[in-house]
Amino acid sequence: MSAALQMTAFVLALLSTLFLLLATCTDCWMVNADDSLEVSHKCRGLWRECVTNMQDGVRTCDQYDSILADHPVKIVVTRTLLITADLLAGLALAVLLLGLDCIKFLKEETCVKLKMCYGAGVILGIGSILGLVGSVWYAVDVYVERAMLVSHNIFLGVHYDFGWSCWLGMAGSTGCFMACVLLTCCLY
Repeated sequence: MSAALQMTAFVLALLSTLFLLLATCTDCWMVNADDSLEVSHKCRGLWRECVTNMQDGVRTCDQYDSILADHPVKIVVTRTLLITADLLAGLALAVLLLGLDCIKFLKEETCVKLKMCYGAGVILGIGSILGLVGSVWYAVDVYVERAMLVSHNIFLGVHYDFGWSCWLGMAGSTGCFMACVLLTCCLY
């Protein structure tokens, strides 16, 4: 039973970490929702903004000037939280891999291996909270920005909704949290 829980937690943590990494690297955190002519598809991400022409499929991206340049708070906070979550999830995966019963490292030290799994669960939990806070922070800021424009009857021609990268960040964080629960609560 313990080995099955460990493997389930490992696979879940691995997939969730990949989701978090993809969410951090991809550029579709906000997507335009109002293009009635559907001539182009606009995505804003943490690192750049891209426009795809729907007729010929040509994609153009504008990199943000610099990592150290003045950016909106939502981008800086989301970048920081997601990069930290990625690093913590990667560390937790390494610790969890060494703590699995099926790995021959420290085979005789079952108590140490159990503590490694528990520690990996705690690290995954911290990373999942940071990733979830970053993703939800960005989503709430997009929603508030949109609500402010609607409440003031301002229409700029384009309005943005949550993109698939935002949902991927939330899914990865939730998966890391579920792996944390498996490792910290169910393993004992």
